[in-house]
Amino acid sequence: MSTATTGAANGAAVETSTVPDVEATFLPAGDLVPRESIRSVTPGMGSSRRWKDLLPRAISAAVLAPIALACVWFGGLAFTLLIDAATILLAIEWIRLSRPAGASWLMATGTLWIVLAAAALLWLRADPITGGANLLFLLLLIWASDIGAYLVGRLIGGPRLAPLISPGKTWSGAAGGIAAALAVGWGAVWTTTGTLAWATVISLIFCVIGQLGDLAESWAKRRFGVKDSGTIIPGHGGLLDRLDALLAVAPFAALLALCLGRGVLLWE
Repeated sequence: MSTATTGAANGAAVETSTVPDVEATFLPAGDLVPRESIRSVTPGMGSSRRWKDLLPRAISAAVLAPIALACVWFGGLAFTLLIDAATILLAIEWIRLSRPAGASWLMATGTLWIVLAAAALLWLRADPITGGANLLFLLLLIWASDIGAYLVGRLIGGPRLAPLISPGKTWSGAAGGIAAALAVGWGAVWTTTGTLAWATVISLIFCVIGQLGDLAESWAKRRFGVKDSGTIIPGHGGLLDRLDALLAVAPFAALLALCLGRGVLLWE
């Protein structure tokens, strides 16, 4: 029989759970909690804490999303400058995270992937016929997946998706993200052209790749012993925390566009 304790706000120790043979695990923030407590989320507990980052997230999105959409819409120099600035900041953020850990191979691999993703986004937008539409589709799909996962995961809770990598993610959240991504794909077909079956497949694949990218970044942060990649974006943390899914999906989207040919919509 083991008892796990944690410091209350006033510094006193309070009992959180008493369960038989439960191992303990350290979370990135350094808190010691029972492993049993990270296997599932109970939506009825800690309601105010679960939504405390909603307002800063919404404000950040309201400020950054229009800038990104405007650069995608105008393309050219505006989009190039946006990608160049983001690439430099992402690389700096990644190097600062990985260098103290002494993982030179991780530092090199992550930096190269950031550059690859940036090049993929620039190449996608350079298509004079469908570049803007394809990039807009990609952004909306990833944003919808993130929002769907966040809302459904917080509302429903349930079993953890990968408790030892990212204790905050749940299977219900992953399902919510997939549902939201599919809605974007179907909406693209309904408002433009294409086939529902192909749009479903592409939306599902991109969403899953994005979620895997999110988990990969969470694994890296856990390995480096940090909770967030930075503090530049309120409610999200660093740029890597906000753009991990896009960085994962962009090279695959560019590869698909290359296979389909220039001037073809990704979901068509």
